Amino acid sequence: MESDAGSLPDFLPQLRLDELLSELQSRLQAVLAARDQMRGLLEAVIAISSGLDLETTLRRIVETAVQLVDATYGALGVIGDGKRLAQFIPVGLTEEEIGAIDHWPEGHGLLGLLIKDPQPLRLSAISSHAESSGFPQGHPAMKSFLGVPVRVRDEVFGNLYLTNKRGGGEFTEDDEAVLLALGAAAGVAVENARLYEAARRSQRWIQASAEITTALLSGTEPGDVLARITNQARDLSDADIAVLALPDEDGQRLTVAYADGDGAGAVSGLVLPAGRSLSGQVLASGESVTSADFAADERASTAARSAMSQVGPAVLFPLGGPGSRRGVFTIGRRHGREPFPEAEAGFASSFAAQAGVALELAASRAEAERLSVYQDRDRIARDLHDLVIQRLYATGMALQGTMPMIGRPEVADRVTRAVDAMDETIKEIRGAIFALQARDQDVRRDPHGDIVRLVDEMTAMLGFAPSLRLGAGLRRLGSGELAEQALVVLREALSNVARHADASSADVTMDVDKDGFLRVVVTDNGRGLPKDGRRSGLRNLTERAAEFGGDLRLGPVEPGASRPGTRLEWRVPAGRAGQPAAAQE
Repeated sequence: MESDAGSLPDFLPQLRLDELLSELQSRLQAVLAARDQMRGLLEAVIAISSGLDLETTLRRIVETAVQLVDATYGALGVIGDGKRLAQFIPVGLTEEEIGAIDHWPEGHGLLGLLIKDPQPLRLSAISSHAESSGFPQGHPAMKSFLGVPVRVRDEVFGNLYLTNKRGGGEFTEDDEAVLLALGAAAGVAVENARLYEAARRSQRWIQASAEITTALLSGTEPGDVLARITNQARDLSDADIAVLALPDEDGQRLTVAYADGDGAGAVSGLVLPAGRSLSGQVLASGESVTSADFAADERASTAARSAMSQVGPAVLFPLGGPGSRRGVFTIGRRHGREPFPEAEAGFASSFAAQAGVALELAASRAEAERLSVYQDRDRIARDLHDLVIQRLYATGMALQGTMPMIGRPEVADRVTRAVDAMDETIKEIRGAIFALQARDQDVRRDPHGDIVRLVDEMTAMLGFAPSLRLGAGLRRLGSGELAEQALVVLREALSNVARHADASSADVTMDVDKDGFLRVVVTDNGRGLPKDGRRSGLRNLTERAAEFGGDLRLGPVEPGASRPGTRLEWRVPAGRAGQPAAAQE
């Protein structure tokens, strides 16, 4: 027994050595794990820095974060204006799980806490935190949580969110340190991707400006170019709608001449008052205006807000520079979308200014070419008058002087006919000279101004100002007979509303539709057509329409209502504008 007791201490060094070896092994494993994690971090930094596309870079950051800390789910929330999540990029969810979620997180609860206080946050259980507000319906259950900010210089770009450590454990301090390092590297990658994206967008705007300038200076019709400008402004700025309003001759009103995108049909042809609309303010000041919610902006006219009721954030900027503002552009996005970034609005404004300058140059070039044509006409007219007519006249006088010397009557008669023919030729040449010198007599006047003035004139009789929509197709009518007939029809229709309808509002729409028909549509909210009574005015309108191969359509706006109102549509083929049907045949 004593020898056994005495030999017990011999085992103690061996046990101590085993414990030390075990501890050394565990520390070596920790070192190896840390080494592997650091190697993974370095590889991750290289990976996320290898691309320049922003969307791809953001997703790669989340995927890398999930791998580094061995998480089940990960996401990157991009912070937008108003300190709310503008973009949410998840990783780890299947398509079915994504489809089952009622809505993406908006920046409340723990996510909102990280936005308000961008500091690392590590939790063993999400539900245990006082700021936790639960998950949207259909969202998978999540327990452990690790969140860190992603900073781009001094700006918090967004936050990385990792949940559910694999194996059921908690996220460690090492995980937090690794994720913080990844967030710092991600900020650099995001900044590079942003700069690259901005450079690409700037290049696209510059290329679009060059194409517009080339088209204008190569002789493309300004109307086609303005339509292209509107389309490109919407496309390049990622807007849902783009609108171009052009002022009338006296600058008192603007008409929406071009619109592209969602709801373009509702706003096209809309007439805006220059003094009581956002577009009028931009045209007068030459300064861009930003609206957070255009449909509710009291600075915009009632008609504009109604026509663009689906538009939320919008930017308005002038077409052209100081002293040569030719119109006002509006780009807008639907309710719920992010406002236009300041850089994007700047690109669009510069594009519009350059397009305005290009229009000015094209107009100056066209004027110079027209002046050159006029100068050529003057020169030709002078040459005809000074050379050709004088020589013909001298030849005629010489022939007349030979008449007494001619003995044979048939020869004298032939000479007389030749002199008469020369006189007729002189008259024709003089007529040609007069035509060459009569400048701009064939230039058509835009009928928009005549229509607006007529509506203003009828406002006093009506007792209210009717709403007015004018289509771009009216310009093809010029000031011909058909345009004059349309004015007569509009005057008669509004007179009927004033005298018989007992209405409180009326709408006027005039345009040449895609089928080539001139349509004059007048609706009111009055008591409707009487069952009997004099209809001489309507009979006249019917006869006028028949003369041009068209018809007159009458009916209630709301059949069966106590005050059904009246809808009058005068529709004739525009065709060879200015000629009745008989003349066209």
